[in-house]
Amino acid sequence: MDLSPYLQSMHPMPEPAGPIRTCLFDMGNVLLYFSHERMCRQISELCGRTANDVRRLLFDTGLQLDFERGRLSESEFHRRFEAAAEVEIDLAALRCAGSDIFELNEPLPAILDALKRRGIRLVLLSNTSVAHFDWVREKFDVMDRFDAFVVSYEVGAAKPEPAIYEAALRTIGCPPSECFYTDDVAEYVDTGRRFGLQAETFTGANALRRHLAARGIDSLV
Repeated sequence: MDLSPYLQSMHPMPEPAGPIRTCLFDMGNVLLYFSHERMCRQISELCGRTANDVRRLLFDTGLQLDFERGRLSESEFHRRFEAAAEVEIDLAALRCAGSDIFELNEPLPAILDALKRRGIRLVLLSNTSVAHFDWVREKFDVMDRFDAFVVSYEVGAAKPEPAIYEAALRTIGCPPSECFYTDDVAEYVDTGRRFGLQAETFTGANALRRHLAARGIDSLV
């Protein structure tokens, strides 16, 4: 598929909406709930710093975002955090404290299964680190439903940066007008629309069913 009409501008001319062939899902707070507060608290218990200190070291410095953009390997992230916190921390313990923060959004697997039965391609579009993504794939089988993954640490860009949407357009296997995208962050949804995707902010499973039903995909469990 020639993507040039969609990659030339952040404001492509929209195509008429077609039948949905692919669904593009965010991960955090869509497929699984997560808590940065829990992450900071659990890491703080490892390093003897307050949870607020950990939040500052991870987020205010940009360390976590660099990890999610793939600018740091897990070992480099580990070394950088140890230096910032001025403490030695076991890598496996840090991985567990930083990643054991997810809970399944219980209705979503059945919705994904219903979409798969209808022959709809499922693609993940997520800002995530290799540590979080590997943890989720090991602990939750929800990821087994997906045909492809577009994740920030592999792309080298994070939503709402254009490069990660461009990677998604190359992966969805259909024109963007035939792809439905949902994300809990309205800014990311708006960017998806500018790339021609049919997109709606995720507010819960029932609202997702309504958004899909409005596009001809109804009777989802």
